[in-house]
Amino acid sequence: MKRTNHGNHTDHKNHANHTASRLGGFTSGADLGGKVSRYRDKQNIYTQGAPAGTLFYIEEGGVRLSSQSKEQPTAVTAILGAGDFFGEPCLTGHPNRMSTAVAMTASTIRTISKGKMLQNLRKKNKTSNSLVAYLVTSVKNYRDKVADLLTSSAEQRLARVLLQLAHLEKGGPASTEIPIVNHQVLAEMVGTTRPRVNLFMNHFRKQGFINYDGGLEVRQSLRKALRPAKNHR
Repeated sequence: MKRTNHGNHTDHKNHANHTASRLGGFTSGADLGGKVSRYRDKQNIYTQGAPAGTLFYIEEGGVRLSSQSKEQPTAVTAILGAGDFFGEPCLTGHPNRMSTAVAMTASTIRTISKGKMLQNLRKKNKTSNSLVAYLVTSVKNYRDKVADLLTSSAEQRLARVLLQLAHLEKGGPASTEIPIVNHQVLAEMVGTTRPRVNLFMNHFRKQGFINYDGGLEVRQSLRKALRPAKNHR
């Protein structure tokens, strides 16, 4: 089987190009303004309940969002990568953070004040249109995730999460390499157990849907796992 060469320089370049095509209205996070910061692996970006007056744009790396309610264990609510925003609830009036954000790897992240982002959104140009479309899509994706939990098998949900992390859920390159994600984190996102995630990941690898080679290579062929046959609840 022919394997894609995923050198670090090539991978980041391809990922950046794919990110730009997803957002469409701008090709650089610099268009958003704000300040760029670098975070270490596992470094906290903000904690649940902290004051929320800014939002964030990931230029490189990855971020895990998790939330906790009273007497309930912490739940992973999202894993984000380059080209994704987080902290958007501040735009709709939420005064405090609704989740905890932690860098999953060394990451470069742009911090944008609420006022600056609202100013960007009011400009009525390609950038603002792209931002509005992205934020609307974020809300839709959240609703789709809830529906997915109710109607899909655990294996299908895992496949969808991996495709989303690789930004392959709606097409794109034949394969994309992402940082390896802890299977316990994936289990919390999918709503299943770590042993079952191990089982599904091994199945995906044997089918040629994914490959481990430094990082985790996710291939378009993984979309086949979304078909309704052979459900695993």
